Formats: sequence, structure tokens, C-alpha cells
Amino acid sequence: MGDCRPLGFLIGLPFALIALVLSLVGAVIWVIGTILSCLCPCCVCCAGLANLAMSIVKLPIKVLKWFTQQIPC
Repeated sequence: MGDCRPLGFLIGLPFALIALVLSLVGAVIWVIGTILSCLCPCCVCCAGLANLAMSIVKLPIKVLKWFTQQIPC
């Protein structure tokens, strides 16, 4: 994070908290998808579901980075 962008961090914080809740949901989906793919390895959609859940887990960091990049220095 840049030295002159604390305002972007503060503005993006509420959205990052919403994304944090979504990432917790994504973590639960990831665990369920991993268990299902271990039980039935022929089910390809479970692996795709686990990959989607991992992208949801990374969402809070992406949101904060996006907001801080939108604030001009």
C-alpha cells in the first residue's frame, strides 16, 4: 500500500468486511467441495466448486487493493 493512500483503505474497509463474510462462506464451500471430490473423484464440478470458493476467499484482499488503486495520489 502506498504512503499517500490511507483514505482509500478507510473507504474500502466496509466493502472489505462484506467481502470477508463472503470469504468465510467461500471457505465453507471449499471444505464441502474438497470432501465431495475426495468421496467421488469422478465428479468434476466439485473441483470447480472448490476453485470458485478459493477465489471467493481471496476477495477481501482484492477489494482493498482495488479501492486503494482508485484513489489518486
